[in-house]
Amino acid sequence: MTITEKIIAQHAGRERVVPGENVWISVDILMTHDVCGPPAIDIFKREFGEKARVWDRNKLVIMPDHYIFTADAHANRNVRILREFAAEQDLPHFFDVGTARYKGVCHVGLAEEGFNRPGTVLIGTDSHTCTSGAFGLFSTGVGNTDAAFIMGTGKIWVKVPATMRFVFEGSLPPYLMAKDLILQVIGDIGFDGGTYKALEFDGEAVFDLSMEERMTLCNMAIEAGGKNGIIAPDQKTFDYVRARTDADFTPVYGDPDARFFLEKVYDVSQMEPVVAKPHRPDNRATVSEVAGTKIDRAYVGSCTGGKLEDFLAAARIIKGQEVVVDTFIVPASTEVARQMHETTIDGTTLWDIFVQAGCKMGHASCGACLGGPVDTFGRTHGTEVVISTTNRNFPGRMGSKEASVYLASPLTVAASALTGTITDPREVLV
Repeated sequence: MTITEKIIAQHAGRERVVPGENVWISVDILMTHDVCGPPAIDIFKREFGEKARVWDRNKLVIMPDHYIFTADAHANRNVRILREFAAEQDLPHFFDVGTARYKGVCHVGLAEEGFNRPGTVLIGTDSHTCTSGAFGLFSTGVGNTDAAFIMGTGKIWVKVPATMRFVFEGSLPPYLMAKDLILQVIGDIGFDGGTYKALEFDGEAVFDLSMEERMTLCNMAIEAGGKNGIIAPDQKTFDYVRARTDADFTPVYGDPDARFFLEKVYDVSQMEPVVAKPHRPDNRATVSEVAGTKIDRAYVGSCTGGKLEDFLAAARIIKGQEVVVDTFIVPASTEVARQMHETTIDGTTLWDIFVQAGCKMGHASCGACLGGPVDTFGRTHGTEVVISTTNRNFPGRMGSKEASVYLASPLTVAASALTGTITDPREVLV
């Protein structure tokens, strides 16, 4: 069996499962946020009763992150519903906005708080819950009804996905990042090429990546239609997790004779920086093919591109220079923001590098990634051309339906912010 199949089998109490089979599995962690949490709570109370208790208060994690720094009354009401539910259920893992516990983007917060544990099952009311698979666990997004059922029972009915395996061989060149790798994959198989499949990433280049970069790979599995993304755990995984939790976990690995729906091998030394052109994440082009395209805005942030390593990459290019277009810097979490104030390049903090370059600094949150209320930070208005480290570029995704969004790595976004046109990072890296 593959790693995904083995985790599902263990959580179904089975010796073996096969792709296409439907099984009940137990859930180790359920995560929800301010967009989907309120309707899931409403369904839970309707189906299980107004006075029902969640199946395990220690396994429900609530992290408001999408529409929080806004005056929008509907968004504010959603957070109030979460706050009231957390108090009513006495939930220990509610990371409320406006408090010292506030984290930022849920997918990054889950990792920082030690909820991503190898061999476990983590379900979230967000399609990018697949991010957590970077830690060797089965993680996927579900709808509000499924989440409500988990709240009441701790169980979910799943179909076992077949696995597509992507192997990246060689040593990653300094001008490539995980974002380039996953955009290459999505471009190759299409935005529906991995529908209800597990996307497993392997190879020397993958295991050389930091945990943050592995999260980027798994994060965008859903952009190819994937059920989950997953990477086998190694010592980097264990070190990261053990630094954040003492909770028990048992790593799971695929069998040597595991069968895959598809296997594709890449030589990273032969790859170039890539972008996804408007308006689909599989509309791939090399940066060199679109170089010179005029842009109006640049954006570095989101669960995909707002981690410390993303800002380190961008700062390497921007340091000592000034951006020529509106450039938004939005840390994915409060911890990342703190690290940006402490991490330096040649004696200057990352935060100051961006400020001195004329960038606009945002609060830790999803920011403009999902558009949202009109006062969402960095939201696109009108016909702008935007280059962004986010994960989706459908019409209206970052605000205006008339905007055109190019997806790219932090290196490519930073290089483009300095020139006002899409720019290959190889031209400016030193």
